[in-house]
Amino acid sequence: MYAVTGITGQVGGVVALALLAAGLDVRAVVRSEQKAQTWAGQGCDVALAEMHDAQALTRAFSDTEGVFVLLPPNFDPSEGFPESRAMIAAIRQALLAARPRRVVCLSTIGAQAEQPNLLRQLSMLEAELGSLPMPVAFLRAGWFMENTLWDIEPAQVTGMIDSYLQPLDKPVPMVATADVGRTAAALLQEDWQGIRVVELEGPVRVSPLDIAAALSALLGKPVRAREVPRQRWEDLFRAQGMRNPAPRAQMLDGFNAGWIRFEGQARKGSLPLRAVLEGLTGRGG
Repeated sequence: MYAVTGITGQVGGVVALALLAAGLDVRAVVRSEQKAQTWAGQGCDVALAEMHDAQALTRAFSDTEGVFVLLPPNFDPSEGFPESRAMIAAIRQALLAARPRRVVCLSTIGAQAEQPNLLRQLSMLEAELGSLPMPVAFLRAGWFMENTLWDIEPAQVTGMIDSYLQPLDKPVPMVATADVGRTAAALLQEDWQGIRVVELEGPVRVSPLDIAAALSALLGKPVRAREVPRQRWEDLFRAQGMRNPAPRAQMLDGFNAGWIRFEGQARKGSLPLRAVLEGLTGRGG
């Protein structure tokens, strides 16, 4: 049995489907009965648990070969990340009590960076789960290609996409969520000792200019990218409803300055940006 958290999201769903396709038993860890129905219909065992509920998570993780841990993303955290700290503590307590044979955690490129930024939530996850007694793998994924979803409508309507990634010609390690999920499912079926760090990006690195060119080809119209001036970021984020925009801005600074990066030689996924955009737009040809 393999317990999968975040199963209703893009990565967790792929993890579960890959395990099911391999003929393995899957326990879907979900927050509500409504979300459980889809996965129960596919033959999954179901466990109801909030990610801050250590007792419920212990039940969900018990009697398993492996557990896939996905910390719910929080793009507008309170100062000091108290929400994530509470969930990380509950996850650690549950894994200690349940003692699965192995754990695979979704982490991020740049988890080793010490500078303040949004991704420090996953640095904390690695620090806390890295002391567990069972084998633990941290899958450090690049920037998700699916983030380009937010560029599609402006590209269609105005022919322009705004970029916080700068300069526009700088390639960034990006990866498709399908590649992330399949890699996590494969890791769950491997044997190792101690702590592993697996870094993952797509087949080639992608710049904002590459995104604009791919959208232009897919939409059949000119699409250009333009930089959003750094001094406007936090005001723009607040206008979008964020209360604490500094960590997000610091994360983008890290990508742009290069201190959010991989530590070693990253594995390569197979899906290119074009394939992801075709899936997002429904314009595959």
